Amino acid sequence: MSARRERTLTSGLRFRVVLRPGFWLGPGKADLLQAIDETGSLGAAATLFDMSYKRGWSLVREMNGAFEGPLVTTEKGGKGGGGGARLTQLGRYVLDRYRRMETDADKAIAAGVGDLRRRLRRTAGRHAIVDED
Repeated sequence: MSARRERTLTSGLRFRVVLRPGFWLGPGKADLLQAIDETGSLGAAATLFDMSYKRGWSLVREMNGAFEGPLVTTEKGGKGGGGGARLTQLGRYVLDRYRRMETDADKAIAAGVGDLRRRLRRTAGRHAIVDED
């Protein structure tokens, strides 16, 4: 698991931006874009998150269709398969912009998260988490 993915699972904020009704950009999609960028492969990127290739491709199609141009392009492999995937210039821009917004949001709430964590029960053992939202 990437350090970025680990951070989104343990930090005080999971930053998701609703860009229009029915479409949002959040840590899962951003992590997938980053993994595609790092691996050069949609299949390898999906595998990093225990996601099927079909699910990864579905998310890429959703993102490609939502923006003014594709964020990810793919190439079919030759006889042995093994095509590749890469971020477009727009894909790189969207990922970088999302990461800057995520960092800004983390900084903005850091003091509040720290304050609330100091008030958590400090007992050993497991307690049920109740979501009252």
